[in-house]
Amino acid sequence: MFRINDNFCKLAESYLFSEIARRINAYKAAHPDADIIRMGIGDVTRPLCAAAVEAMHKAVDDEADASTFHGYGPEQGYPFLRDAIAEHDYRARGIEIAPDEIFVSDGAKSDTGNIGDILAQGNRVAVTDPVYPVYVDTNVMGGRAGALGADGCWDNIIYLPVTAQNGFVPALPAEVPDVIYLCYPNNPTGTTLNREQLKNWVDYALEHGSLILFDSAYEAFIRDEDVPHSIYEIEGAEKVAIEFRSFSKTAGFTGVRCAYAVVPKALFGTDSEGNKVSMNHLWLRRQCTKFNGASYISQRAAAAVYTPEGLAQTRETIDYYLRNAETLRKGLEEAGLEVYGGVNAPYVWIKTPAGIDSWKFFDLLLDKCHVAGTPGAGFGPSGEGYVRLTAFNTYENTVEAVKRIRAMQF
Repeated sequence: MFRINDNFCKLAESYLFSEIARRINAYKAAHPDADIIRMGIGDVTRPLCAAAVEAMHKAVDDEADASTFHGYGPEQGYPFLRDAIAEHDYRARGIEIAPDEIFVSDGAKSDTGNIGDILAQGNRVAVTDPVYPVYVDTNVMGGRAGALGADGCWDNIIYLPVTAQNGFVPALPAEVPDVIYLCYPNNPTGTTLNREQLKNWVDYALEHGSLILFDSAYEAFIRDEDVPHSIYEIEGAEKVAIEFRSFSKTAGFTGVRCAYAVVPKALFGTDSEGNKVSMNHLWLRRQCTKFNGASYISQRAAAAVYTPEGLAQTRETIDYYLRNAETLRKGLEEAGLEVYGGVNAPYVWIKTPAGIDSWKFFDLLLDKCHVAGTPGAGFGPSGEGYVRLTAFNTYENTVEAVKRIRAMQF
């Protein structure tokens, strides 16, 4: 009889957001008249910008004509998109990233999960806590997590608490990890690191030979000058960091699917014999073997985001969501709740009142307010006692959600 990967059996029965969807659907079935405002899963609601839609229409026409048809494309991404990324996301900020250091994919979730393919099973991993579940779950799948303790922590993962007590700034670990996951602006807390704080992490990685996996999916929401959009704004980061970016939240591509990872040619790991190995080369080999590239149509749409029209249109959409975030943050603070995030980020992180645990507060919001959030406990032990709400809804629904929650009179 064939054997399965036992590590999958260590995981919780269902993925966090699948469980949330199940609970909402069950509630909806029992209360069919309930007008539920969904602010749990971070899916966007605004349509694609006009520039991207126009580019997709043209790309579909290309696929309908033998002279312009595109079949298999480069696994790394088409040059027209990689060149645009290098120019607008990096050179425009004074960062030298070459197109062949950019790898286009179908999503940052895929990339942050798949990156473990080129990392040894014996690497010790550190994550901020609370944390995007994919980082932990994929390391469980890869055999790097160890065993799950009674405290909800995996015994081979180093947890870096990110709480109100430390201003949501993780402390540098005393026990040196091999791999460090950082996501800023942060999911789920909606908080950020300033330039000096991020430099501390780059310097730490340079000193100890650690690899930073930097998830920058929400960089388009940054408005403060002292908050870096890219880890490569920090000197030396190209020697220690891989950066992940996505068009999902930037340009509404959650259904279109397009993202990219930056793997600098200056970044090297070591093999089992201590020899230096190019991470860029390994990721190229992995992608060419296990990935056939994002679609031509989605890449044409992504490239259109960098046109003058696309940049203006996506900026308008991001500003719309930031207004929602500000409305949530201010309205819930006025309701007497302790609220974090919502600045330079599309998430607000709410302290549950009166010691209510996060799943009970999730149920309370759903039942009494018909507002669906995400329980903080689903993001890790330090998320207990919090609930996350997203700004990815209409402004009208955001105002209505605040109105409903305020009526609970905390």
